[in-house]
Amino acid sequence: MVITLLAARRFLPLFITQFLGALNDNLFKNAMVLLLLWRAGEAGPALVAAAGGVFILPYALFSSLAGELADGREMAGLIRIIKLFEIALMALGTIGFLAADPWLLMAVLFGMGVHSTFFGPLKYAILPVQLAHHELVTGNGLIEAGTFLAILAGTIMGGGLVLGEGGAWMVSTASIGVAALGYAAARIIPAAPPASPGLRLDWNIWRGTAAILALTRANRPVWRAILAISWFWTVGATVLSQFPVLAKDVLGAGGPVVTLFLATFSIGIGAGSMLEARLLQGTISLRHLPWATAGISLFAWDFVSASTGIHLPNPAAIAGSPAGWRILADLFLLAVCGGIYSVPLYALTQERSDPALRSRVIAANNVMNALFMVAGAVIAAALASQGVGAPAILLITATANLLVLALIWHSLREPRNPNV
Repeated sequence: MVITLLAARRFLPLFITQFLGALNDNLFKNAMVLLLLWRAGEAGPALVAAAGGVFILPYALFSSLAGELADGREMAGLIRIIKLFEIALMALGTIGFLAADPWLLMAVLFGMGVHSTFFGPLKYAILPVQLAHHELVTGNGLIEAGTFLAILAGTIMGGGLVLGEGGAWMVSTASIGVAALGYAAARIIPAAPPASPGLRLDWNIWRGTAAILALTRANRPVWRAILAISWFWTVGATVLSQFPVLAKDVLGAGGPVVTLFLATFSIGIGAGSMLEARLLQGTISLRHLPWATAGISLFAWDFVSASTGIHLPNPAAIAGSPAGWRILADLFLLAVCGGIYSVPLYALTQERSDPALRSRVIAANNVMNALFMVAGAVIAAALASQGVGAPAILLITATANLLVLALIWHSLREPRNPNV
């Protein structure tokens, strides 16, 4: 089924568009972060710390509009308009990189967050329109796998290009080129009629956000799945945020080891996503969710245990050490469990949402994801400010994940569906 979908016009152009969009987000963001650290002087670290919030803020502000727009308009045409907006943003980003203007770059990063906010409901709401019911799990698995591989590729490209000769030009050329390729792919996406033609937009974003959250809460299985997805993103974001600290403070390592960890994690998510699609064989079921949740905690615990009391300053040292291979195996298997966990939850959210409300439900999911991740980041920052190190933060996260397991599984089970 994977080959069939990747060869189909009803899926491949959307997959490429999503892949290139995620790649560009991370190419631009990582290049900008490194530039700020080097060029912004004493303000650099503060700007870098603010960058994550600047990118996530549009999800909280504009998701209601994004969901209403996606439900009320032809979806493929909207995707093309959004990709044109991305090209314009990257052109503006070129000015920011060449002038090394941190405030313009931050404005462009906010714009990229707006771009992702409006694209998110479309990419997930269009899948049930273009794919058959039995293809939804595989389609979501491919999107999830492609997204994390794009994050990896974009992060590596952004860092590598901006640090090279003529880095500003290289990053600018690459980002505009990727955006243009994304628009070209979007032009091939088949038309997808609106679910609620002529739906009126509520320009009061606070009232609109409250409305889409209320609509979504009314669908209990979907709301619970969204809470479970949001928890997954909180755990994932916390784990990723601790990579640099753990590498530096525990292993005595630098950037190459952080990149190795990111690569291992991204490949693991992709492998887990595709494994779950294969295991479920087209059925939408949460029967693997408790095992995946438990696996995330167990492998996180062992990852911390394997990292304690050893010095692995570079990838060569990791490759030459049994402890290094244990660390990578734990990280890979943790991520595999993450892929297994997330894919059926997205498919369930799409399948059990009212088609007329589906984009707004996806928008509500984005709002909750953002709120959960911000809350997780605040808690992690508070712990770090009190002297709690990366290993302890990961252990706390893994323990909390096991406590959440009972709530997630209990609330998501539906007696009327024996597969769940």
